[in-house]
Amino acid sequence: MKPRPRVLVAGSANLDFVVRAESIPAPGETVLGRDFQTFPGGKGANQAVAAARAGGAETHMLLALGDDAHAQPVEASLRDAGVTLDIRRQHAHASGVAFICLSDGAENAITVAPGANTALVADDLPDLAGVDTLLLQLETPLDAVAAWAARAREAGVRVALNAAPARALPEALLRNVDVLIVNEGELAMIDGQAGDLIGALQRLPVPVAVVTLGAAGCIAREGTQLHLQPAFPVAAVDTTAAGDTFCGVLVAALAQGEALPAAMRAAAAASALACTALGAQSSVPAHADVEALLRGQADAAGLDALAACCGSRAA
Repeated sequence: MKPRPRVLVAGSANLDFVVRAESIPAPGETVLGRDFQTFPGGKGANQAVAAARAGGAETHMLLALGDDAHAQPVEASLRDAGVTLDIRRQHAHASGVAFICLSDGAENAITVAPGANTALVADDLPDLAGVDTLLLQLETPLDAVAAWAARAREAGVRVALNAAPARALPEALLRNVDVLIVNEGELAMIDGQAGDLIGALQRLPVPVAVVTLGAAGCIAREGTQLHLQPAFPVAAVDTTAAGDTFCGVLVAALAQGEALPAAMRAAAAASALACTALGAQSSVPAHADVEALLRGQADAAGLDALAACCGSRAA
């Protein structure tokens, strides 16, 4: 039998501390919260869970955790999702944590203390033999991310970068990226210009660029061709891991040989379902649930609205 494609995620892992409140506090404001829960999170770990639950691709992850109580639930969540772990245990750093205020309107405000994630270095990347796609984010040191991308390019491994949190990126890193995944704010940060969505997509020096547009959907440029994928309408409860779910499912689909439009459709469906449950990794849907949503949705639904939305941003 042909071996399953392998996705390697190299990135961050945190424990999220989540407080529900009527609204997110403004600067200097104190609001009275309600429920408090902890959930395993971190962009890298969330994306690894999403790739593993998407089915079809073997998922591995390089991560760093402290030698503390916060590490245990993070590690357990990843293993329960079927992710094979390569942990760099840090005794001088606490495990990463994130503090999240979640409003009744499903908006959130997040502050991250990266802890052990900052200790990852270029030499930590494991052997890339058998790896089809390397998925990276920006919650780990930028010099390590750049080195990992360069090493993957030399090994003939597809490099996918979710350029989040938003920051300017060196040209050398972008030259080693095959698939760039960003939201509008991140796109503007990389491009250096605001308001010209289509122009920014065309200027990006990467073969494939995907821009998520929240409730509108997403748009991608593959070479010179544009692809549009409307969002799937859901009653949102918590949007915390929606973007990470999109990234993990998209990369897992591409690793299995899916065409970009089909990968975008699966990723959009999974991302929508992730908004219907609390928490980060706890909200990532199973493959069967994504398939059920896809079967019940018309491909053209919302396409005209998305096209108009993209056109207005290019005007």
